[in-house]
Amino acid sequence: MSIRILLIIGTGGFLGTIARYLTQQSISKILPILFPYGTLTVNIAGCFLIGIIYALADRGNALSPEWRIFLTTGFCGGYTTFSTFSYESYNLIRDEQYLYLSLYIGLSVILGIMATFLGIILIKSL
Repeated sequence: MSIRILLIIGTGGFLGTIARYLTQQSISKILPILFPYGTLTVNIAGCFLIGIIYALADRGNALSPEWRIFLTTGFCGGYTTFSTFSYESYNLIRDEQYLYLSLYIGLSVILGIMATFLGIILIKSL
């Protein structure tokens, strides 16, 4: 992998992370409720965006490989990794891999929450 590609991804990630922060802050000012509307908004918007990007990439020359990686791995990856999770789940549905889809969704959610709890417990016990 070239330094150029890494810089393209990193720049996209930088911009996506800033966009996530600004979006979450804006939503929390509008809806200051305990429900995480900002994160929900970012996740759904990121899923919509990655769908648009991959559909454009499938059209052939609508996006260069550099733009695709900048927008998907970089920007969407910095904006939300949930968009990648959603796209990978879509691919499993498309390929009719329902067992893998169920495992992927179930393990991602359950193990992700468990890992968060374990990290908190670990640090609190120190």
